[in-house]
Amino acid sequence: MSDWPFTNPVLTASGCGGTGRDLAAYGELAALGGFVTRSVTLQERPGGAEPRIVESPSGLVNAIGLQNPGVVGFLRDELPALLDLGASVVVSIAGHSLGEYAELARTLGRTDGVVALEVNLSVPDPLGSGLLDAREPFQAGSVVGSCRRDLRAGMLLLVKLRSDVTRVAETARAVVEAGADAVVVGNAQPAALPDGRAGGLSGSAIRPQSLRCAAEVARALPETPVIGCGGIMDADDARAYLAAGACAVQVGTALFHDPTTAFRIAQELERPTEPAAGKDDR
Repeated sequence: MSDWPFTNPVLTASGCGGTGRDLAAYGELAALGGFVTRSVTLQERPGGAEPRIVESPSGLVNAIGLQNPGVVGFLRDELPALLDLGASVVVSIAGHSLGEYAELARTLGRTDGVVALEVNLSVPDPLGSGLLDAREPFQAGSVVGSCRRDLRAGMLLLVKLRSDVTRVAETARAVVEAGADAVVVGNAQPAALPDGRAGGLSGSAIRPQSLRCAAEVARALPETPVIGCGGIMDADDARAYLAAGACAVQVGTALFHDPTTAFRIAQELERPTEPAAGKDDR
């Protein structure tokens, strides 16, 4: 496997740290294991119509529409700033065809300063978003194979999968066999905004399901690094994923409530766990 580039187990989740410049006002990006960019597509995308984010019980529903400046704009305007801020940069990529995924991987996977790519196969509404629907394990494997082919030596390839309880382990096995170095398990679950538009539900509401999926992948593929994502609001939530077999976590929705969350979790995980009161610690 490629060298593991993350110095601690706390990363941001794709799209939840913006361009990184706003988040840097609340902590040093270098203090995080990694900063995962919003998903970059080949061409610029303006994103969905307003409102894009609404609150829901124990979570948020979003329909961002993968707004991003396209690969050329990202390389020109966003990556240099992230590197200047000291971030360990993971670029999330999304495409509407195997060819687009391959071109994005070829371009970004050979760019100085990028430590890893994250192949986004977890969008709640891929067809509505105009993306390739890699719902079947063999389709997910095909995407990963097309990305792996032209990566530079040593580039870590992460693959982000949706929390499909019935097939997540099968899909994880398919992408690992196709060349994934690690699997990110969990993203927003399919939902709807109040006006009926398709969106994704994230936050505490989805944590139990995402945690189960991360645990199942860790059991099925014990030699594969698993990164858990979904509803991590504090250090105890992160510890639950780590105890279930994940080697790292991604913090997303919590950053909209408190932009310091990922930094605080990283600090808390570095501290030794204190024994419970009244327990013999021999």
